[in-house]
Order: sequence, then C-alpha cells, then structure tokens
Amino acid sequence: MNSESGLISLWTQGDMVTRFVAVLLLIMSLASWMVIVIKLLGLRQAAKNAKTTEVFWLARDFEDGLNKLGGDANNPFRKLAVAGFEADAHLQPQDHKSHLKDSLDLNDWVTRCLRSAIDESTAQLQSGLAILASVGSTAPFVGLFGTVWGIYHALLAIGMSGQSTIDKVAGPIGEALIMTALGLAVAIPAVLGYNALVRGNKGVIAKLNRFAYDLHALFVTGSRVGSNGAFNSSKVLPIKKA
Repeated sequence: MNSESGLISLWTQGDMVTRFVAVLLLIMSLASWMVIVIKLLGLRQAAKNAKTTEVFWLARDFEDGLNKLGGDANNPFRKLAVAGFEADAHLQPQDHKSHLKDSLDLNDWVTRCLRSAIDESTAQLQSGLAILASVGSTAPFVGLFGTVWGIYHALLAIGMSGQSTIDKVAGPIGEALIMTALGLAVAIPAVLGYNALVRGNKGVIAKLNRFAYDLHALFVTGSRVGSNGAFNSSKVLPIKKA
C-alpha cells in the first residue's frame, strides 16, 4: 500500500480533472481571502473617515472643512461634501447660468447630486462582494464534483484490480472525499466574510446618508439639522459659498 496519503496522494494519483478541481478551489480560496482582507481594510478606513465628519462641522469655512476630512480623494464623505458644494455653486446667480437657476429647483438638484455621490460610494463598497457570493455558493458543488469524479475513478481502479477488500476501498474513497471537505473549507469563509462585509457596508452607508442629510439641510436652508430634529443655528457650518 502506498505510504502517501491525504492531499499529496490525491494530487499524485489523481487525473487532470481532479487536479483541475483542486487548483480551481485553491484559486477560489485565494480570491475570496483577498477580497475579504482588502474590503475589511477599506471598511476600517471608512470608519476612521466617518469620525472626521463632526470635526467638519466645526471648520471655519468649506475649504477648511475639506482639509479636516482629509486629503484622500477616495474618501466617500469628502466626495459627498464636494458633490453638495458643487451642486449648490452650480445654481448660484451668474450671467451665463441665470437660466439654470430659474429652471432648476435647489432642493431637487442638491438631492440628486448627493444621491448620485452616495450611489457611487455604495457601488465601490459593494465591489468584490459578487466574488464572495459566487465562491460561497459554488465551492461546495465544485468540491462535490471532485469527490464524485474521484470515487468513480477509484471504483474503476478497484474493479480492474479485482480486489475489493476494505483496505483497498477505504483509501481511494477517503481521499476522494477530501475534495468535499476542501469545497466546504473554501465556501465557509467566503459566506462568513460576505455577511460581515454586507453588515459593515450598511453601517457606512447609514453614516453617509446622515452626513448627506445634514449637508442637504445646510445647502438648502443654511442650517444643519440639530440632534432633536429641528434646525439648530448654533451648529451651522459657516461655509463661504461661491
């Protein structure tokens, strides 16, 4: 009996299909872990960026507020503030834009621009989740396919040898079942990572919506909404509009 066992025996004694399934599971595992690590680091950075929004409201003017939000152009909160400011500036009375101010409502225009910025940030937060969903849903079946294929060839080899004792059957069948275990080992972290990232993304999106709500109130009414739901003039950010 061959002294090799487990994954090594599965690789050395398997055919091209078995090896392809093993390599495919390895690639799926690496891809899912890369997505999990990168997205978790992104959520960690987003949580840090969210803490700077309160400092933003204490700034002297809009430019100082952006500086307090940080210089990262990928900061979703910075993008949101810039989108709201540009939307408001776009409708300021100017000779070549006077007709735009007459035809566009400030409330609707600022709302659309802020919503567009949130949608863009949401798409960036959710990028890569499709990989985790695909790996989590398909990896068990890929592993099961490898197991079925391995058992099929093991039974063929046993039948051709004419030896059906338990020691001749248990080894090849057990090695084939490893593929199912590998499929589960790939799928479970992908599913757990997907659920964790979705939950984290919801938290970041909720903070973006709250920040956008305050920005909308500021640009439309000139005041940030207070914690009690009323407009609080003591919390107004003295932005110098263009």
